[in-house]
Amino acid sequence: MTYKEALEKIDSLLVFGSHPGLDRIKKLLDLTGNPQDKLKYVHVAGTNGKGSVSNMTASILKNAGYKTGLFTSPHITGFGERMQINNEQITEADIISLTERLFPFVQSMNEKGEIITEFEFVTVMAFHYFAEQKCDVVVLETGLGGRLDATNVIKKPLCSVITSISLDHTAVLGDTLSKIAFEKCGIIKENSKTVFATQEDEVNEVVFTTACERKNVLYTPVNLSVLDSDISGTTVEYSGVKIKLPLLGQHQVKNMQLVLSVVSALKESGLSISEENVKQGIESVIMPARFELFSKEPLIIVDGAHNPGGCKALACAVDRYLSDKKIVCIMGMLKDKDSGTAIEYLRGKFCKVITTSVANSPRRQTAEELKSKAKDVFTDITACEDYKQAVDLALEIAKQEQNSAVLVCGSLYLASDIRVYLSERLNKEHL
Repeated sequence: MTYKEALEKIDSLLVFGSHPGLDRIKKLLDLTGNPQDKLKYVHVAGTNGKGSVSNMTASILKNAGYKTGLFTSPHITGFGERMQINNEQITEADIISLTERLFPFVQSMNEKGEIITEFEFVTVMAFHYFAEQKCDVVVLETGLGGRLDATNVIKKPLCSVITSISLDHTAVLGDTLSKIAFEKCGIIKENSKTVFATQEDEVNEVVFTTACERKNVLYTPVNLSVLDSDISGTTVEYSGVKIKLPLLGQHQVKNMQLVLSVVSALKESGLSISEENVKQGIESVIMPARFELFSKEPLIIVDGAHNPGGCKALACAVDRYLSDKKIVCIMGMLKDKDSGTAIEYLRGKFCKVITTSVANSPRRQTAEELKSKAKDVFTDITACEDYKQAVDLALEIAKQEQNSAVLVCGSLYLASDIRVYLSERLNKEHL
């Protein structure tokens, strides 16, 4: 089997199951030896911020000397990004090996009408990989929700983490913040520790009640001081230590506060983590497509904001870092997102909007469909179905404007595709 063939097998699986539940993945794990039971976890759920929190936490643990696994989704730079150990992505050879060993069990279940989804299979792959590599700790990010998410087959973690919650995936998780919070709180296990970003009252009530009922010690974000902030990052002070957070935006400062509480919880669980480990871990973290300064000349920002909460945070970041720029925005969103509410937060932020579609997604929304939803929000808007043509057009417009910037947003999948194309185009121009 080649690497391409392995990815094709994985991609051939359903994105979503015919019905939600953990029975299928539990059976697949039983058939393959239950590797998930051999590991220790930090389990992270939330609507926004869970990727950043997971990456910062994993970076700190690595710097503290722990062999640290990191499981995230979706990937931005390549499939291997989903499974990392100490910042090193899983190799193509390991992906091939795991697929060859595990896929026959999937086929056997499929023949009996027990359909394993793509995310369930990738989660099982990750459990096997991290167990075989003997990781000390795995930072495990949920895919969708929490209660019925494939990652929730684990037993009691070192701590559960609930990040910012907003309306997203409402068809699956519920149409109110309290319903979505209930699903996220499904990762909270009995007699454990929960780290939580306090927010709207209806969310707080669900999390506080669940943590209390399940006899959890509850940790909320720690206090810190912001000393300076610009396009290169934010300098904060915590316990007398100055830390340069390279991730941009006030929302990332809030994520960092949550991570510092995760550290406190882990130290209470017996892990040894110094202030220097925290400083080095945060300062070395890299997160593509999170208000990422992709290029300084021309100025290009790539962000994966794809729901109302994410776009609200994006709007704040635009005001803070790009308020003096004429921004050309490339925007593409999936059909199942609340794009109407999300883009309202971005009203008045851009001089030009180019809508496009997310390539090769069954949930794709056409450029014209998104334009129709956004035409009353943005005064100058053009639909361009092909994202490469959208990039070319945006860069051409930006060249004609002084003090301009190009911003990509609306989907992590779109951000992934555009990052690749931008790298190819900018490299050619600099030759």
